[in-house]
Amino acid sequence: MVEMQEKFKNLPLRNGVGIIVLNKENKVFVARRIDNPKNFWQMPQGGVDEGEDLLSAAFRELEEETSIKNIQLIKEIEGTTIYELPDSLLGIIWKGKYKGQKQKWFLMRYLGKDDEINIKTKKPEFLDWKWIDLDKITDVVVDFKLGVYKELKEKIRKIIN
Repeated sequence: MVEMQEKFKNLPLRNGVGIIVLNKENKVFVARRIDNPKNFWQMPQGGVDEGEDLLSAAFRELEEETSIKNIQLIKEIEGTTIYELPDSLLGIIWKGKYKGQKQKWFLMRYLGKDDEINIKTKKPEFLDWKWIDLDKITDVVVDFKLGVYKELKEKIRKIIN
């Protein structure tokens, strides 16, 4: 077991993007993952394709996961966030190629109506979605992403207040 964990600790981090989508009331879009149907919710996020710039990746991932296109960039969040997978998921998620994710986050404003949001996409990732208060994002996230969400909550609060 220890040898397996050592092997995984040397894996690289996956380059990713995350999207904080705010509605007109500054509530945050979160969705519940199909592959972890417990009561954990997350903001849209995903990997960056070879040669793709980060903002393009963010727009693409958002549309792939939620069908959201009617969106406006508010601000690129400073710096990057990193999370590592718990031992129980190492070697399983992302075909075992990565130990975690290094993410660039973007804050965006949703300009459409709720009925334009569709999580039943070609390759669905989510079971359900909702708008929640910014303060609640740290209450609903899976534990290994909690640090990322705490950091983002503070940065978002400074931008929107």
